[in-house]
Amino acid sequence: MTVRDPQASARFARMLAAMGTEPRLNIVRLLLQAHPHGLVVGDIAAELGMPNSTLSHHLDKLKHEGLIQVQREGTFLRYTAHTAGLEELLGFLYAECCTRSTAVEPQRIVCCS
Repeated sequence: MTVRDPQASARFARMLAAMGTEPRLNIVRLLLQAHPHGLVVGDIAAELGMPNSTLSHHLDKLKHEGLIQVQREGTFLRYTAHTAGLEELLGFLYAECCTRSTAVEPQRIVCCS
């Protein structure tokens, strides 16, 4: 898949749109913090102060776009960040901003102090 592939661009645009709301971005961040074990729905709801019905809607959208994964554990649903999908998205953005142009210096975003 190349960065100029229209299907790839459309997929990454959907992924970005899915994270384009504050609650969904907070869910992804929370699941990244809990990686690799993830969190069950009740813990996500408690951490974010979100009703289960609203949370369910956001989780479905993120799952549909390949940003998170779910696994049933008895009566619980455990959600984890889908790191492979996030890695593809970050790679797409990185290729455009840091390898094909000089818009952003790679060291400024990949180097931590």
